[in-house]
Amino acid sequence: MNKCAERLYNGIIKENPTFVLMLGMCPTLAVTTTAINGVGMGLSTTAVLVFSNLIISALRKIIPDRVRIPAYIVIVASLVTIVQLLLQAYIPSLYESLGIYIPLIVVNCIILGRAEAYAAKNGVVESAFDGIGMGLGFTVGLTCIAIFREILGGGAVFGMEFIPEDFRITIFGLAPGAFFVLAGLTALQNKFKAPSATNGSAPKSSLACGGNCASCNGLACASNHSTLEEIRRKEEEKAAQAKKEAALKAAAAKKEAEAKKAAQAAAAADAAGTEKAGE
Repeated sequence: MNKCAERLYNGIIKENPTFVLMLGMCPTLAVTTTAINGVGMGLSTTAVLVFSNLIISALRKIIPDRVRIPAYIVIVASLVTIVQLLLQAYIPSLYESLGIYIPLIVVNCIILGRAEAYAAKNGVVESAFDGIGMGLGFTVGLTCIAIFREILGGGAVFGMEFIPEDFRITIFGLAPGAFFVLAGLTALQNKFKAPSATNGSAPKSSLACGGNCASCNGLACASNHSTLEEIRRKEEEKAAQAKKEAALKAAAAKKEAEAKKAAQAAAAADAAGTEKAGE
């Protein structure tokens, strides 16, 4: 399997951001009232992911390390603005349905996570395919949840009604329905021992915080393991250098003390010899 195909498989199956890594839960639970909304949000996020990975990968050697996170946010925000304006111009119905969740793509931890963990360290082509894979995985996750909710709550799929209104379970079209469907799908994952963040079998994230955005209290996930490893290595080198310098100083002090002691002994011997000669 070549690297590009591996990135697609990784994003859609192995590290699916919705069902395996459990990232981007806000839009997952909020906009999946209909399948169209799920597909629209997923594809919008995919477009931002692909182009942000492309740009960040192309500029990875130019962007200073100290300002990389603000730079990533500016790039992602610009792309989200473009996507928002295109939706507003050409698909106004979808734009109205998604509402505030389109601008919130800027702070979606999937996008910043992939930018920091992959695009900033790999080539342009591989980063683009990583964005496609993760975006399609996110789209699949949203669409699956949305289809379940639309069938159970609205008696339809992609707007085509086939269940009479009397047999619909209205709560699945409301906010609690998102939690019920996600909990059910996650329970099935755990039942069949499929990889998932909820059963501890999800692949280890390369982010310093492990990719646990639910407990993130800031930009903890912005510093990845390689950065922390570099810091740790420099600290170890500094400690080893300080230890070496301390050992050299101790050896020099010991040598100086021995030389001084030998000089005192020699002076005492000379004095004794002189006294004996005088007698």
